[in-house]
Amino acid sequence: MSNTIAMTTLVVRDYEEALDFYVGKLGFQVLEDRPVPEQDKRWLVVGPSGGGALLLARAAGPQQTARIGKQAGDRVMAFLHSDDFWRDYRAFRARGVEFMENPREEAYGTVAVFRDLYGNRWDLLQLAEQAETRA
Repeated sequence: MSNTIAMTTLVVRDYEEALDFYVGKLGFQVLEDRPVPEQDKRWLVVGPSGGGALLLARAAGPQQTARIGKQAGDRVMAFLHSDDFWRDYRAFRARGVEFMENPREEAYGTVAVFRDLYGNRWDLLQLAEQAETRA
């Protein structure tokens, strides 16, 4: 048996502000964007060029709204792998992405934690094995 997680849902406050961050600042692509008028929402999927997808789901009601920015508590919510950490780190900073720490070298690779527009934590990560194969 072989399984793959194809997509995960991220609860957002507003579609356009989420697009501004994920497409405008992180450089993700819009994979799907279609209205779902009977539910007053959109099926809005974005993802990085290397694969993976986020369904940007506008919060419906106070319970979902309370979860915005807290989907993983105070832990890292997602890991964005990079084939060139320093290129992406510099580009993200130039576009206004807030890093919570300076980049660091770990046994597994180069990493720095950043926040998305809602405060969810992400790791920008280049695995050591990727860096070795590029050298």
